[in-house]
Amino acid sequence: MLQMRLPSVAVLLAALLLPLSGLAKSDPAIQPVAWDEVQGKTAVEVVARLESQHFRRQTLNDELSAELFDNYLRALDPARLFLLQSDIDTFQSFRLKLDDTLHQGDLDPAFVMFKRYQQRVVERLEKVAVQLKSNPELFDFSRDEQLELDREQAPWPKTMAEADELWRLRLKGAALGLHLAGKEQKEIVKLLERRHRNQLNRTRQYSGDDVFQIYMNAIAALYDPHTNYLSPRVSENFNINMSLKLEGIGAVLQMEDEFTRVTRLVPAGPADKQGELKPADRIVGVAQGANGSFEDVIGWRLDDVVDLIRGPKGSVVRLEIIPAKAKSDAERRVIAITRNEVKLEEQSAQKRMLEVYQNGRTVKLGVISIPTFYVDFDAKRRGDPDYRSTTRDVKRLLDELLVDGAEGIIVDLRDNGGGSLDEVNSLTGLFIDSGPTVQIKHSSTRVFRDGKPRSGPYYDGPLAVMINRLSASASEIFAGAIQDYQRGLVIGSQSFGKGTVQSLMPLQYGELKLTESKFYRISGESTQNRGVLPDIAFPEIYDTEAVGESALEHALPWDRIAPVRHRVYFDLPAKLPQLAQAHEGRVRKDPDFIFLNEERKLLETARKQKLLSLNEAKRRKELDDERAKRLQIENARRTAKGLEPLAALDDEPIPDDPTAEAESAEAATDAETAKEKQPDPLLTEAGHILIDALPAYNKASFAYRNY
Repeated sequence: MLQMRLPSVAVLLAALLLPLSGLAKSDPAIQPVAWDEVQGKTAVEVVARLESQHFRRQTLNDELSAELFDNYLRALDPARLFLLQSDIDTFQSFRLKLDDTLHQGDLDPAFVMFKRYQQRVVERLEKVAVQLKSNPELFDFSRDEQLELDREQAPWPKTMAEADELWRLRLKGAALGLHLAGKEQKEIVKLLERRHRNQLNRTRQYSGDDVFQIYMNAIAALYDPHTNYLSPRVSENFNINMSLKLEGIGAVLQMEDEFTRVTRLVPAGPADKQGELKPADRIVGVAQGANGSFEDVIGWRLDDVVDLIRGPKGSVVRLEIIPAKAKSDAERRVIAITRNEVKLEEQSAQKRMLEVYQNGRTVKLGVISIPTFYVDFDAKRRGDPDYRSTTRDVKRLLDELLVDGAEGIIVDLRDNGGGSLDEVNSLTGLFIDSGPTVQIKHSSTRVFRDGKPRSGPYYDGPLAVMINRLSASASEIFAGAIQDYQRGLVIGSQSFGKGTVQSLMPLQYGELKLTESKFYRISGESTQNRGVLPDIAFPEIYDTEAVGESALEHALPWDRIAPVRHRVYFDLPAKLPQLAQAHEGRVRKDPDFIFLNEERKLLETARKQKLLSLNEAKRRKELDDERAKRLQIENARRTAKGLEPLAALDDEPIPDDPTAEAESAEAATDAETAKEKQPDPLLTEAGHILIDALPAYNKASFAYRNY
């Protein structure tokens, strides 16, 4: 059967290659892309491992071949701006054959599709250069036209004329955005020319490795978003990141259409400390030092953007970003970050004493913030009796807080993206007598349990755990266990939903990061996709449609397995209606919570927008109305707190003001101190909730003696 398939595929390939071969000959600047035998064998190995070892256990068949076909095209042309419907019609011959060719180690279909895509990109970008110089309509912002914001599900352009019109509107939208940001017309033309020229050069320089990586990741993504193929270059960068020795800003980035998007911040990293860069922000420009000129990075490859942001310790990098909550691409901010190395001690647990006035008295509550679950593996292996770990540090801090008179403990896991599984299990053991903390189901269907095997000392006093949308993986195991044991209250917003385990597998060429296990709570519920739902919910700070496992395509679903028998410490669910009522009564009048809810409404309004006006007057009115609304809700908050209202919002200066940039870079060193001084209304309210819950613990004093 294999021999019968090969000739038909070869005929199709020959037919598709004919219109493309002339382009390569006539334009020597285009680097030829081809695959080799090693990549073919690696593709066979990737497919075999995905089929046999991935948790999903799905076979690459005709059905998945059709999905791969669509996913690969989406990876090449996500906004459907380059390829034409006629190209897609020609490719349809491959739709149900990609599974067969991959099992044979044949990568021709992927490379044929890529070459057609490369041809269309080169043709389009060469045409853009002409349009920018000769089309005055690009700067006629008086016409009542609109730009479609999300074209992922839009039809492919049927004709070149239809594609030309899409690009005219796209270029006009980019020009208007820059115009609204304060750029002059000559500067706009120069910037757009440079942006598209850079994209053209990169397109011409694609290598066979690049195409192979795109194709392998299009396959891997069908299994789940955390399964990835790592080329030798990407694998090297991944290993650098895992060692925490990378000198940079401490941000995890990914590509989203033509933009570099912030996925998360490394706890205690430079960007996290600086405080302005947020998940879902898009980076559109990078500049070196206080006065360096900005490099427009729209359309750049992710590894090239990372190389530009990375730099020596102590140096400053400036990022021009489109904030996650921006209504349009015209809203830009400049952030200056001093590069540094993320160190273990900076990610360690920290304590503070929170004093909350309630019911006629001041109650002292201990707060332990844990940015990640860490352990100094090297020191532990050496037998160092003082090696650092999350559990050891938290036990010491807990002791100190209780000695200082804390009547309850808040464990703050907000923005904690996870870490060591051993550490989260041992940490849970500081708050329970004994028992399992997590179930791990392998792709083989075997279920393993981990936890505290023997009875031992633990803190049994009032406890609350704070989580948010960026609390993931190990954080969700801890919060879920505390909730299932009814050992403490979980307060905040729905967690990330990262309930899977990956392992790194070497290949003939590169490596495969593969999801092979899934976490389950002792209740039997998965932490995957749904995450942990809080007992008392706070307003969402992050857009759940942009941040979180449920926002990722092909994420493994939530499900459940058999629960584990476990004890219940307190009847906290019976107290929840009363706690929720008291909480709602407080936050209904709290200016900070009112502000958060109003900000959330603005974000939801912006997300629902499908079309963007290309009329300058309308766009300016939209921007002015949004700024006025933001100013209104900020001043309402300030007035309620007895502060002077602002005359205007303190918007960031445009990136062409070198004086402002220098001041911004200088101010970056003070950002961490300023951030620490700001009050945390969410933490304060968590304190109020824990105080309300004190009677549920039914004890006058708690077991510090057990420690």
